Amino acid sequence: MKTRRVALGFSVVCLAVACASASVCTATGSGATITFRKVFKSSYPEFVEIKVNEPGSGTYDIRQLDEDPNPHTLEVGAALAQRIFQLAAMLHNFQGASLDVHRRIANLGQKTFRYDKGSESYEVTFNYTLNDSATQLQDIFEGIAREESDLADLQRTMKYDRLGVNDVLMQVEGDYGKKLLPEPERLLPTLDQIASDEKIIDIARERARTLASRIRSGH
Repeated sequence: MKTRRVALGFSVVCLAVACASASVCTATGSGATITFRKVFKSSYPEFVEIKVNEPGSGTYDIRQLDEDPNPHTLEVGAALAQRIFQLAAMLHNFQGASLDVHRRIANLGQKTFRYDKGSESYEVTFNYTLNDSATQLQDIFEGIAREESDLADLQRTMKYDRLGVNDVLMQVEGDYGKKLLPEPERLLPTLDQIASDEKIIDIARERARTLASRIRSGH
């Protein structure tokens, strides 16, 4: 009898865990996702794809076209995620959207916005647009891509090319000064690490310290 009670209790626990897991999966799967993709042959990078869901989780894949897909996890702040979905809503989540200018213009890369939620799926592709909401949304996604590239370059040079850290910091400074980075505070842990690393040249450490101070003060 005792064995049967233990087995029954175990079964109930397993069932509860399975139901909870199913609920989590259902909730996650039912959320909306915005995808930005840019394909621009003979440029660097040639391929950018960023996916963000409503809570701010997602992935990014930045590479050349002849490289294998290599998506990395991404987390953006709640305010930025909200702004992304607000801009998408202004574009009716891309349903029936027409964004491309209807005249001849140089190839600036094929851009695609896509909205997915359950069985709903809408997308629009364009080369160049004059739509203000679309331009703002594109700037955000391209800023995320630039931010991730800057962060990856800093971490790579810290590990493999300490003399190159200063050059990357100069690039990051330029991006920050032009307000191209949507969430520059995400760079702070790496900048602080550079500033305190005695194996890195003094000019780079001071540059990292100064840039971190500017980001913290918002200047």
